[in-house]
Amino acid sequence: MDCVLLSRMSGLPPAVNLRELRDRLAICSEDVIYHHFCETWLRPTFDDPEFRNDFALWANSGLHDRVLAERLAIIDPYEYTAIADLRQHLLELIEERLSELQPWVPMARAGLEFNFMQATTVVFDTGERIGTPKHLADAVGRMTNGSIYFHFLEARRRPPLLQDDFGAWLTTLNGGYQRLIGALSEIDIYFSSLAEIRSEIVRVLAEMRGGQ
Repeated sequence: MDCVLLSRMSGLPPAVNLRELRDRLAICSEDVIYHHFCETWLRPTFDDPEFRNDFALWANSGLHDRVLAERLAIIDPYEYTAIADLRQHLLELIEERLSELQPWVPMARAGLEFNFMQATTVVFDTGERIGTPKHLADAVGRMTNGSIYFHFLEARRRPPLLQDDFGAWLTTLNGGYQRLIGALSEIDIYFSSLAEIRSEIVRVLAEMRGGQ
């Protein structure tokens, strides 16, 4: 399978300062938070490799608050099983920063407001099928970035939760793949590009070539 994102405005007004960002985050849909944390991988390039989510990026380039940007940048959204918990942590960080800076509130210049977006994932069949795990590494090596995102990142939101599609498939085969499934789950996804994630998956799976 492969996928693309159709992005659209969430309906919330843009935030022009950190207080407004906090207020909008408290009421926005969970899809908005997920989009700005987890769907940035499908952009052709990261805006800034140092900041992998849009909130950290805006704190740095829009508000010019390097301290807040670094605090937001280290949040790994995949450590949270519920977006509600991620939202709460995000609000606490922003509230903490507002307290440190009071009465000053960081503000963006006109044109650099934060726009709250959300997206719909459009999935399509690539037509490729494999019947045995020994072909999985080669198949992953041919995958597009959209396929890697769908099967390895976005999959963690689908049952079984927090498991990628490759690990979930190997689990159903009952072929003694637990060590490989564990190795797949340990791949660093948040601080890697989709191309880097694909290379690491291929490396982990390559030992199956010539096996079952």
